[in-house]
Formats: sequence, C-alpha cells, structure tokens
Amino acid sequence: MGVLHTAMDHLKNHIEYPATKEEAVAACNNFMDIPKEDADWFAKTLPKGTYKNPDEVVKAILQKV
Repeated sequence: MGVLHTAMDHLKNHIEYPATKEEAVAACNNFMDIPKEDADWFAKTLPKGTYKNPDEVVKAILQKV
C-alpha cells in the first residue's frame, strides 16, 4: 500500500471529525506507517482551521500545493 493510500485511510478512518488542524496533525504523528517526512509535510502544509470531514482536509492541502 502506498503512502498516499495509507494517508487517505487515516484521514477517513482514524480522525474524529470535526477536527482542528492540531487534532489532525496529532493523529498523523501517531501513524507509524507513514514516513516521518510525510507526516512533517502534512503538518506544515495543512492550514489552520477546523475540518468537518476528510474531503475538507484534502481540499485544504490541495490548495496549498
């Protein structure tokens, strides 16, 4: 399974929504199957805010890349 697939699985299934950036990043830091540099990138790229669902997280990240 690729990193993107793993990250999407975490966004969909391992974060309770609504979630703030801080809550999403905290959950991401505990994902042992995502490389540290990818978790760090997620933390740096995700804008501050509260997200109602995984789609909002993905949309916010895509707007930053």
